[in-house]
This record gives sequence, structure tokens and C-alpha cells, in this order.
Amino acid sequence: MPEPLFTIPLWADLLGVGLGGIQGAMFASGFQGQRRLDWLGVAIIGVMIGMGGGLIRDLLLGQPPATLQSNWYLLAAGGAALLGMLLAGVFQRVNTVIVVLDAVVIGMFGAFGTSKALGLGIPPIPAVFIGVCAAVGGSVLRDVLVGLPVAIMHVGSLYAVAAGAGCAFIVVAHELGMGITLAAVIGIAVTAVIRVLSVVFDVSLPEQRRLYRRKVAAETSAIRLPPPADT
Repeated sequence: MPEPLFTIPLWADLLGVGLGGIQGAMFASGFQGQRRLDWLGVAIIGVMIGMGGGLIRDLLLGQPPATLQSNWYLLAAGGAALLGMLLAGVFQRVNTVIVVLDAVVIGMFGAFGTSKALGLGIPPIPAVFIGVCAAVGGSVLRDVLVGLPVAIMHVGSLYAVAAGAGCAFIVVAHELGMGITLAAVIGIAVTAVIRVLSVVFDVSLPEQRRLYRRKVAAETSAIRLPPPADT
């Protein structure tokens, strides 16, 4: 197993896990009726979001999952989720905080995934792919766990695209000679800015059916209709 040229600092990894746990609690606090969650349910969602991206990243890299090599990861994710649940009422009144927190979490997981992949000698394009998978992995596991449509598969503000832009910046900057650590920090900022702006200005990718309709319209316009019959 190759030794990585870049190691994610434990404090940084735990910070990402903790922020993911709080984000999970924010998400869980929105459930009502039969979907309401107890403390255990909130903690599980916090763990899924906080640790899911790192687990997917390390599995793709063929590395022992870092989140299972220390007691602190589970404690950070579960504790942050419970803290987020207790403060959910406060955070829900400040929607901007939730949006920015979500953007930062995406950026951190994407940057950590791409940086670790590059440190292990993974080629640039697969490194971006691993980073994006790490960025969106927690939310995918969350949606599957609670039986919701997977968010990144549907029309909405840029999510995976924002992560992809940040991860791509890290790869390009590293190829140009920038240190991985500095590139990762800037990559987090790139992802966060794109994500926040997409939410503020309601930017999303085109719907598939719109592209299909354009194609049908173009094909239909090329069909020559027979002239109307004389009456």
C-alpha cells in the first residue's frame, strides 16, 4: 500500500466531520409528522453526513477508512449532531448560516478527497472524481437512509458541480506547482462561493426534458409537411 505524500490533519478532518454532523441535525430538524426523529435518529444522520464522505473516499482509494481509525470521528459526528439539534431553532432563524455551512462542508470533503488522492499518486481526472464523490457521498447516504429522492440527481442549485469546480481547481493548481495544502484551502473557497451564489441566484443545470424538447422541436421543424389539399 503506497504511503501518501499528503496527510489530512486530524483537526481538519474532525472539523469537517463536526460541521457535517451539525448540518445533518439541521436537515433532521425539518422532519414533521411520522418522519420526526428522536435523538438517536438525529445522531445517525449526523454520522452519515459527517463520516460518509470520508468512508467513500477511502474505499475508492483502497485505504483503511480514516474515520474508523480513531475514536474521535464518531464522537465528533454524533456530538455535533446532538448539539445541532439543540440549537436547531436558533440556526433555522438564520437561513444564511445553513447555506454557508452546507457550502463549506461540501468544499472541505471535496478538497480532502482530491488532496488525498493526489497525495497517493492518483491521476488528475480520477482525483477530481474521488473528491466529488467524497463531497456528495454523505448526502447520498443520508437520502437513501431516510428514503428520500437522492438530491444530486434532481434539479436544484449547484451541488456536485460546485464540488467539481473546487476539486478541479486543486488539481490544476497542483499541476502548476502550488502546494496541495494551499490549493485545498482555495479549492474549499471556490466550492463554497459557487454553491452559495447558486442558491442566492437560483442557478441550476437545465432539465433533461428541456433538452429533449429542443431536440424534438428541431427534428420536427425539419419535416416538410404536404401542402393543404385544394377544396
